[in-house]
Amino acid sequence: MKAIVIEKQGGLDQINLVEVPLPEVKPDEILIKLTFAGINFVDIYERMGVYPIPLPFILGKEGVGTIINKGERVKQFSLGERVGFAYVTGGSYSEYIAINAEHAVALPPEVDDVIAASCLLQGLTSYFLTHDTFHLQPGHTALIHAAAGGVGLLTVQMAKLLGAKVIGTVSTARKLKLAEEAGADYLIRYDEKDFVKGVMHWTEGVGVDVVYDSVGATTFTRSFEVLKNRGTIVSFGQSSGVIPPIDLNSRLGNRTQQRGSFYVTRPVIRHYIDNQEALKFKTNALFNYIIQGKIRILVGNQYTLENCRQAHQDLENRLTLGKSILKII
Repeated sequence: MKAIVIEKQGGLDQINLVEVPLPEVKPDEILIKLTFAGINFVDIYERMGVYPIPLPFILGKEGVGTIINKGERVKQFSLGERVGFAYVTGGSYSEYIAINAEHAVALPPEVDDVIAASCLLQGLTSYFLTHDTFHLQPGHTALIHAAAGGVGLLTVQMAKLLGAKVIGTVSTARKLKLAEEAGADYLIRYDEKDFVKGVMHWTEGVGVDVVYDSVGATTFTRSFEVLKNRGTIVSFGQSSGVIPPIDLNSRLGNRTQQRGSFYVTRPVIRHYIDNQEALKFKTNALFNYIIQGKIRILVGNQYTLENCRQAHQDLENRLTLGKSILKII
C-alpha cells in the first residue's frame, strides 16, 4: 500500500510517498480502507520534531473509510461499515490503517466521508474546549485566536451555541468574513490593530473570561493582558512557535494589579476522550450539531498523497481556510 513515511524528522523534504506492507490485524483491531484523512498541525509538529515520534513513522491522526477486515474479538462493527477515528498514534496518511476498534466510531448516513474527515479531530477538540476545559455559559466572553482556522470556526460556533459572547482574531479580510459568518460578535484584524487594545476597548476595560489560543508564541504572553480577574488561558496549539517559559508569580499571580489569579491549561484530546463511552457521547453530540444545522463544517483544500508536501506547506504558512484533508482514493 502507499503511505507517507517519515524516516527522519525535519522539513518538507522528509515527506515521502512509499510502498509499505499492508498492516496485520490484531484481535482487537479493524482494518480500514481509507477514503480521506484529516490534516492537522500536530502532523506538522511530529514531522518537524516538535513532538517525538518513533521512526520510521506514517503520519496522520484521523481519517474515515470502510472496514475490510477485523480481529476475532471485535463485535461492535461489521465488515463494510463506514467508520471514522479522531485521534490515533499515527498512520492515516495511507491507503489502509489498522486501529483498535475502541478508537473508531460509526458514521451516520447523514454525514458523508468528506464532512466526517473534516470534523472529527477539530470538532471534538472544539467540543471539549468549550464544554469541558472551560465550560462556556451565557454571560461569558471568550477571545478566540485564529478564529477562521479549522478549530477556530468550530469553536466560535460552539461558543455561540452555549450562549457566550465571542471576540476573534484573524489576519485577512476573507478570514474576518468567515468568522463573522460563524457568529463572532467582534473581530480584530491583528495585522492592522493591536488585539489587546481591541479586546479591552470592546469589553470596556473588563476583559474576557477565557482565551482559546492555538497560535502560541506571538499571542500567549499578551493574552494575559485581556483576562478578567481569575480568567483562564486555554493553550492548545503553537502554530507561530513554542511558548516561552512563564513566571508563575508575575504572570499568574499578577499581585500588584487588580486583575490576577489567572489559570492556564494545556489540554490534550486523549485526556478528555479516554474511553469509548466518552468518544461515542462527544461524537454523537458533534454529529447531531451538524445534522441539525447548528454547526457548519467548512471544508478547505483537498490534497492527494502525492502532493502532501504542498498540504503541509500551505498549512504552515496559514494559507488555508477551514479544514484541509487528504483524498486517499
